[in-house]
Amino acid sequence: MQRSKTIWPLLAMASIVGGLSLAYAQQDPRGATSYLPVDIKESFASIMARMKAAKPDIIKKHADLLNARYDLGNRPAKDATMSRSKPLQEGIRIKLPSGVTWDQLASMSPAEIRDKKVFPKGFMPLPHPNHPEGGMLFPKFEINELIKQEGRDLTRFDLDFDIPDHFLAEFPPPIFLTTRPDLGDVSQGKLVTIDNFYELFNGILNPKQIEGLRLLLTPFAQQQFNQTEDRRSEKPSRGVACLDCHANGHTNGGTHLAGDVRPQANRHRIDTPTLRGVNIQRLFGSQRVMKSVEDFTEFEQRGAYFDGDPVIATKKGVNILERGSQIHFMAEMQELFDFPPAPKLDVLGKLDPAKATPAEMRGQEIFFGKGQCSACHAPPFYTDNTMHNLQVERFYKPEMINGMLATADGPIKTFPLRGIKDSPPYFHDGRLLTLEDTVEFFNVVIGTKLTATEKQDLVQFLRAL
Repeated sequence: MQRSKTIWPLLAMASIVGGLSLAYAQQDPRGATSYLPVDIKESFASIMARMKAAKPDIIKKHADLLNARYDLGNRPAKDATMSRSKPLQEGIRIKLPSGVTWDQLASMSPAEIRDKKVFPKGFMPLPHPNHPEGGMLFPKFEINELIKQEGRDLTRFDLDFDIPDHFLAEFPPPIFLTTRPDLGDVSQGKLVTIDNFYELFNGILNPKQIEGLRLLLTPFAQQQFNQTEDRRSEKPSRGVACLDCHANGHTNGGTHLAGDVRPQANRHRIDTPTLRGVNIQRLFGSQRVMKSVEDFTEFEQRGAYFDGDPVIATKKGVNILERGSQIHFMAEMQELFDFPPAPKLDVLGKLDPAKATPAEMRGQEIFFGKGQCSACHAPPFYTDNTMHNLQVERFYKPEMINGMLATADGPIKTFPLRGIKDSPPYFHDGRLLTLEDTVEFFNVVIGTKLTATEKQDLVQFLRAL
């Protein structure tokens, strides 16, 4: 009995210790810390020299990944443009694994695709051009125009934007206002900046909205663009404005990493979504699902600008906006950005048979029928204002891709499809370059088994939205 009294506590302790060991082992994938370093020990000159030296290899590695996944050629559609005049890129750009056709892929089960390792690389999550580093990254045309107008440079010394311009939205994009649909595009073909907003909008907006627009165009310190030695601009920077990514209330394709996940390898690349139509949306953020534009506006400058780290935000110069006036004014302005005109749609958001082509009408039937698209994308704005988990991880085994862990995405909000032709590339991380790629992706992931003609007709319908 005495031995028993001695052994059982030891066994119990061993069990506890073993449990702790298992718990610690399970925590390994979670990362060493949630926080970024605050006290930088390396000089700015040393950081910049080191990162500039590493830049060519980083860019080449990411370019090799893109070229392995996609056909990046410039092949514009002859009969389809965005709202102003830029042609859409057409055709499937995702490269298939050797020996597999799209029809064969669509006929296979998720488990079969996973086990045979034939899920197209272009369907996999897309990493940031330098995923371990991350941060806001802007296309060159946006950088050049801001230098021209404001003398503010958003060039990063460590990295360049990756997606070719011909796959991005037209620049500068037109601006349509919910309050003045009679005016059409009010941008006058210009990128709206802090230098010209007043002359463009005085007499169109009310004073509250003009102040909201001013704040949306005012640069504030951000993780990569600030005055500290931990910035990624050669000179101390005034920072970034909301509409630097959401150009003219739309998008320029600028990219970032979502700030709501740790460790770094698990963070999702973000393709900047359009602000058009936020007035009809009820969820904001691809996964954070904040419930108002005001919440989103406040969070972006307090948290997302600094990778979701308020400790770093304090050091680099967080902009604390006042809720009752500044945030509200900014939110009201954002809610004025309207979808582009869609002349073939009726008041219920469906095609007018007198205006639509036969292919578009067939595509609409597929959208609401065999394609199952309307299960999430309901008219008139083609969203259900909720979230869905496509469980794309069914088709592949987790793997590291250039510093990103490709694994389960989790639930993602349903983005509106109104005006979708104006907003390439597609999906929350921009992994799908064309509408044709997007249709092929969902044909495999949802298992709709569309024919080649049905897929072409569906693309025609999407172009008309």
